[in-house]
Amino acid sequence: MTAGPVLELDAVTKRYPAQPPVIALDEVSFEVARGELVAIVGPSGSGKSTLLHVMGTLDRPSEGTVRISGFDVSQLNDRELAGLRATEIGFIFQQFFLAEHASALENVGDGLLYTGAPAAVRHAAAAEALDSVGLAQRARFRPPQLSGGERQRVAIARALVGHPAIILADEPTGNLDSATGKTILDLLDELNRAGATILVITHDHEIADRMPRQVELRDGRIVADSGVAPSGQMMRAAREPLVR
Repeated sequence: MTAGPVLELDAVTKRYPAQPPVIALDEVSFEVARGELVAIVGPSGSGKSTLLHVMGTLDRPSEGTVRISGFDVSQLNDRELAGLRATEIGFIFQQFFLAEHASALENVGDGLLYTGAPAAVRHAAAAEALDSVGLAQRARFRPPQLSGGERQRVAIARALVGHPAIILADEPTGNLDSATGKTILDLLDELNRAGATILVITHDHEIADRMPRQVELRDGRIVADSGVAPSGQMMRAAREPLVR
């Protein structure tokens, strides 16, 4: 398989029906290389949430092409798309979305449910992911027993557990105080240095300025990109259908 960008958007447009139509994304094009740490920054209404949904395959663009790990999303059926999402993309949200009745270990292991991995494999992988975010000693604790920062670490471990190609972090410090938020950003830096490809979606330029690359979005268009990723070879070779 030819090496290439882990994420590619080519002239992606998202249009919602209205009179006149609402254009949330307007011919957005950029690539992300494996191992990058990128901030997608812009004010409310700039199209960040729509872009997150398109990059995360939660929504399909009206026009243009999205490729994740070389897979053209438009060529995948719903089952294949769910398989791609489960194996190639990790999500971190400002709302932690943890099951309060389950332990941290169980919450993280649930990130592998859609892969079909047996329980023993899920638990072993979850323990490793919790250790990577410094929560090995809290594996049996339930979310109500954890601080806000610890709960976000659990959510990060859940995103990491399947070793996805890319992690999408949507305002990951939004529900945290500034000191705790800094520790989470430091953790994302550390995970990136260990090889994780991470995109942080934020309205906060102070957070974006920490990242090696900033892509600025305004009115659905990219208005600045501080460091375009190496383009590499486009992955156009025929791929086997992704079925999970």
